[in-house]
Amino acid sequence: MANEGMWNRTRQAAIAEISAIAMDLFLERGFEVTTFDDIATAAGISRRSLFRYFGTKEDIVLVHLADEGKLALEALEARPDDEPVWTALLNVLLLIDDGGGDRERLLKISEMMYDVPSLRSRSLEKHLQWQSDLLPEVKRRLGAASGDLQAAAVIASAVACLDAAGEIWTRSRGQIPLSHLLTDAFDAVQQAAR
Repeated sequence: MANEGMWNRTRQAAIAEISAIAMDLFLERGFEVTTFDDIATAAGISRRSLFRYFGTKEDIVLVHLADEGKLALEALEARPDDEPVWTALLNVLLLIDDGGGDRERLLKISEMMYDVPSLRSRSLEKHLQWQSDLLPEVKRRLGAASGDLQAAAVIASAVACLDAAGEIWTRSRGQIPLSHLLTDAFDAVQQAAR
């Protein structure tokens, strides 16, 4: 079992390194122009090895989104049980902070995400996985009378708020904090539902 843990850590380190190298190429040359061969060469691995880690260029950019769904679930489970589910989801999504890291790099990555149709589409697919990840906990928080539809609708609304806030943050070049935009989006949906 110890070997399994070491293998997994080694694989995760390789994925992180390849992702960083590829992201540099995407931002320098453009997503659509950069090829798998370019990434493999820059990473010092074969094209075949690269395919062992990633099936598509989109997967390289979005590798972190799948993990964020699981992290969001852990954060939601840690929220107080008496906190309304909509407030709990907002507080979980507020953990996605636009203030960390290199702001210009984050903006360039976000612009790429919103400008490249295949990335935008795959990003939405990854967010759908969040719906599956969060569904049991949101359903539990809504109570015994709620079903999958109610829980799925609440999660989809929250993720749509995140996406809308992210796009406005990107288009404003980060002039408005993402946390403010996300809170405003959640408030807008809540007011419209009244």
